[in-house]
Amino acid sequence: NHIHVTGNTGIDALFYIAEKTKNHLPKGPEWDNNQIILATIHRRENWTKLEEISIGLKKFIDKNIQASLLIPMHKNIEIRKIFQETLGSHPRIFLIDTLDYDQMVLVLKKCFFVMTDSGGIQEEAPSFGKPVLVLRENTERSESLEAGVSKLIGTNRDEIAYEASKLFSNKKIYEQMSQAINPYGDGKASEIICKYCYDF
Repeated sequence: NHIHVTGNTGIDALFYIAEKTKNHLPKGPEWDNNQIILATIHRRENWTKLEEISIGLKKFIDKNIQASLLIPMHKNIEIRKIFQETLGSHPRIFLIDTLDYDQMVLVLKKCFFVMTDSGGIQEEAPSFGKPVLVLRENTERSESLEAGVSKLIGTNRDEIAYEASKLFSNKKIYEQMSQAINPYGDGKASEIICKYCYDF
């Protein structure tokens, strides 16, 4: 009786930044077509799988000519080298420097869906109704899988291409994920916490 589920205060901060930011979207992609997929790959456990992941991403983009891919790259030179060698020459894949947080928030709001091995983005993207494909073998955000806002797809090139293509082309699947209830709250967690503290 003394435990109250309030949501994640990090989502409160996300919405605050989204409302206040005066930053701009990265140059390169044609943002008006709303078919841009954001991919972030930085997790150390995936460093030995970057080529496999990259090939999977390229297969997806090659198959879906209406899709573009935006990849803010990790600062590590060796990681960048793999992305540049595998994906750098593709006309619909945009390799850019890491983004400031407020600019990343704008990208999350504008992109079509997200492919990531990040933990935080698994919470943030569903707050804007963006489906998440998780490029990992497991995730500590199991509640997002249970809620249906994300899907664990691993790092195999064929699975990446298949799952991304399915989400991109199947309107029903996309709507099921984008309209699912976000398990991390609605951005009102701080207000709820204050209310319970006052009422205690």
